Amino acid sequence: MRGSIKLFEVFGISVNIHITFLLLPVLFFFMSGWNGVILVIIVFACVTFHELMHSIVAKKFGIEVRNITLLPIGGVASMSKMPESPKEEFLISVSGPLSNIFLAAVLFLIFYYAPWMSGKVLLDPLAGMSLIYTIAWVNIGLAVFNLLPAFPMDGGRILRAVLSLKMPYAKATKVAVDIGHIFAILFGFWGLVNVNPILILIAMFIYIAASSEETQVSLTETLKNFRVKDILGNNFLTIDKNTPISKVLELIFHSRQEDFPVMDGERVAGFVTRNDIIAATHKFGPDKIAGEVMRTDLPAVKPEEKLLKAQKMMEENEVRALPVMSDGRLRGIITLEDIFRAYSLLSR
Repeated sequence: MRGSIKLFEVFGISVNIHITFLLLPVLFFFMSGWNGVILVIIVFACVTFHELMHSIVAKKFGIEVRNITLLPIGGVASMSKMPESPKEEFLISVSGPLSNIFLAAVLFLIFYYAPWMSGKVLLDPLAGMSLIYTIAWVNIGLAVFNLLPAFPMDGGRILRAVLSLKMPYAKATKVAVDIGHIFAILFGFWGLVNVNPILILIAMFIYIAASSEETQVSLTETLKNFRVKDILGNNFLTIDKNTPISKVLELIFHSRQEDFPVMDGERVAGFVTRNDIIAATHKFGPDKIAGEVMRTDLPAVKPEEKLLKAQKMMEENEVRALPVMSDGRLRGIITLEDIFRAYSLLSR
């Protein structure tokens, strides 16, 4: 995810922190001083533990987990694909809350039965060994919140997994998403009434994430049987590696194409995107040539590959277009706009 900084790596999974996360300890510092900052650190240490359990179970099912990113509203594990069965989704989803409940149980046992804790009264949640008590309740809170039967919470995914045993996956998703929207509205209303910006932020995240999941599932169901060649057009432009950036900008302005294969004679030497051109113009000026700013490590898709695979490759490489190659020859380019145009036509 753009704007993320790597903190550490565990079990081959990179744990990152998004730059926007830094707003959270600053906010809590102004609200509660250093105790607020420490509480933020505790909560997100527990969130990281929660996401790691999701990731470990996902890897058991052969799902690659690239990284975990900590955001102001929680953690997000980036997985290479969705679970292939309701059972897999159920076990992956439930593992996070169960791990928090297990950790809370262990900490409560330590707090109440360790000899040196006898008679300890919780006066300051961050005082001495009472920190254990605080962490235990943080984990209970995370488990309860994530088990809400509303998408995109774990409870919503568990609900979808159960419902999809009895109904189509897309319909099960819609039910979980609709419940997620209801919870988002309730959280938003409660946040406004109590002037709580955190609740309002959570409400916005739940509503947007739920809607995004519904769209992605609809996209998957609509396009799952279509391949790149089914929507690949014959008309596309290429540029020579010695073409100045200024000329490429003219092509972008005067054609409907914004991303270009870069040729070295008959050979495809690389690929240049609109963002590459804009960035290079600001950095080097318009006289730089395409061969000096092109990407040479961008993968190509084959005409026979599925549209959804092409979309996934674009997401992974953070581009909006890819070259289409077959037998060492350039067959065209495919863009996210092509895929979404096909979806909009086929989903009506």
